[in-house]
Amino acid sequence: MKKSFIFGVLLTVIGSNYAQNPIFDPAAFDKIVEAEAKAHAGKFNPEGTLALSGDYDVRCQEMTWFIDPAVNYIQGSVKTRFRAKVSGFSTVNFDLMDALNVDSVLYHGQKLLFTHLSNVLSINLPAPLGQNATDSITVFYQGIPANTGFGSFVQTDHNGTPIIWTLSEPYGARDWWPCKQDLSDKIDTVDIRVICPAGNRVGSNGLLVEEKTLNSGKQFFHWRHTYPIACYLVGISVTNYSVFSHTANMQQGLLEILNYVFPENFDNAKSESAAIVPVIEFYDSLFVPYPFMKEKYGHAQFKWGGGMEHQTMSFVSDFGYELLAHELGHQWFGNRITCGSWSDIWLNEGFATYLSGLCYERFSPNNVWPDFIRSRIGNVVSQPGGSVWVSDTTSVNRIFNGRLTYNKGAMVLHQLRWKLGDDAFFTGLRNYMNDPSLVGKFAFTSNMRAHLEATSGQNLQGYFDDWIYGQGYPSYHLSWGVAGNKVQVKVHQDQSHPSVNFFEMPLPLRFFKNGQALDWVRLDLSVQDQTFQFTLPFVPDSLAFDPGWRLISAQNSVTKDAVVATGEQTQANASVFPNPAGEKIRVSLDQNLAFDRVQLFDFNGKMVLDRAFSKALSADLDIHQLPSGAYNVLVHAGAQGFTCQILKK
Repeated sequence: MKKSFIFGVLLTVIGSNYAQNPIFDPAAFDKIVEAEAKAHAGKFNPEGTLALSGDYDVRCQEMTWFIDPAVNYIQGSVKTRFRAKVSGFSTVNFDLMDALNVDSVLYHGQKLLFTHLSNVLSINLPAPLGQNATDSITVFYQGIPANTGFGSFVQTDHNGTPIIWTLSEPYGARDWWPCKQDLSDKIDTVDIRVICPAGNRVGSNGLLVEEKTLNSGKQFFHWRHTYPIACYLVGISVTNYSVFSHTANMQQGLLEILNYVFPENFDNAKSESAAIVPVIEFYDSLFVPYPFMKEKYGHAQFKWGGGMEHQTMSFVSDFGYELLAHELGHQWFGNRITCGSWSDIWLNEGFATYLSGLCYERFSPNNVWPDFIRSRIGNVVSQPGGSVWVSDTTSVNRIFNGRLTYNKGAMVLHQLRWKLGDDAFFTGLRNYMNDPSLVGKFAFTSNMRAHLEATSGQNLQGYFDDWIYGQGYPSYHLSWGVAGNKVQVKVHQDQSHPSVNFFEMPLPLRFFKNGQALDWVRLDLSVQDQTFQFTLPFVPDSLAFDPGWRLISAQNSVTKDAVVATGEQTQANASVFPNPAGEKIRVSLDQNLAFDRVQLFDFNGKMVLDRAFSKALSADLDIHQLPSGAYNVLVHAGAQGFTCQILKK
């Protein structure tokens, strides 16, 4: 693949042969999604106690737990420092399953009365606090966690050795610790202390600040994470881990990638996990620097069929390429900025899915990348309905629907990248990742859309209405004809679902002559049965519709009319000076014809420049940022288009 904006700005990535030649396995992704859906099944109560706990902010939480991986039990305490958001604040409410027994609640050394009903722990303070006052409270508890669904708090074994691990997304944190389970408040800092039998290690968030053997012979581990974290991203795993590290060369220095793996899988894990090094360096250069640079990234192996993006330490069942790339992508999309509702879960899962695809584009552009795109689109169009937006967040299977949340979410991004161009698309995502009102907080689809609109200058309301909130996909039926090098194309569109009456989209066409692929043309389809007329620098004999798989569509057809294109087509040609070009070009149409848009496409049909004008007779375009090579220039004059080729020196 020729260089484009995305690759021109990347840091040089040097990785293992495995990373540079990743293997695409569609079944592996299906297993990831299936396992995640099973893990989250049965976890309801989407609102948590937001209605009860919205009057305070969590500042930090200090957990101390006694855990034996051979026994399905938890005992310990959680100290929560909080800030009152209202005056007269007098009751602290936590989410906590009734199956856990609260032994006591301490407040400045004083035991307080509490109620623990309907999975809500309510604690009355001895005196009301003023607005913005900070204070702390400690809950001592123990019991067998409820373990709703397949995850939350699991005691099992690997190769005969016991293990306990947690997985709280979306509604399972309350199963094993008192927390504020909602998508409105992140914990600023967590200190996680675990005491366990000798021979075990504990994997968790942040940095391991202390590890020691106690007088009792038991092991003590203290992890500290100092970045804002949603409660569902807190995790621990306890077993007889073996440990090794990789090192990544990031924009801001060296980063440890710490791996806790089962001893029986040590050799394979060490070999396969090395592939994450070029991937994390790639993400680090493509979006913003790794969000948790002061600490680490890593993996803890657990006994499950997929992965979970616990902040700074993803839990993974194995070290398959796409699983590692997917969970790592969440550290940006899902952890640095977290979806503000489970209806917006595509901001986590759709992005992580697309990021794993971008790894294929980066490291295997001609082989694996096309397979990835085709398989994802094929899955999306396998059924006629379904929206990316989740309307029923009480159904965890719907939240983690592989076809809609993961694949359609990813392909909506891929299609949007085509619509906007790489420059606007990736700049918009970087701006979204750097938005100070969102970093370390929560975001909604509208927040991401606003940044893409700002960088592209396009109003994306219609696109998001159709592709995020609407259902289905279009089918395109093209009929075309030629008169010399003058071409006419008429486009009719069908929709698979009545929620969208028409999908406005730019359409990619490629024209051929004698079997040789020549010019790309982009048609901005805005109405039903729209007719386009344009000239080409050659006489085409065939065309291919969307040969690069940029669109979510199916059941398309292309028909060449027996009658060639006719009508009142303007006899004009596009011209570019100078050609070959250096840093700038001047574009015009002969016969003094005004135009309203100029677009440049590289040899692979990727749009690299898009400028709109108001009835221009000529326009100067800056192309200094484009790599050397051949480009197609498409000049729009209303419904007509005129093309020519230039060579960039």
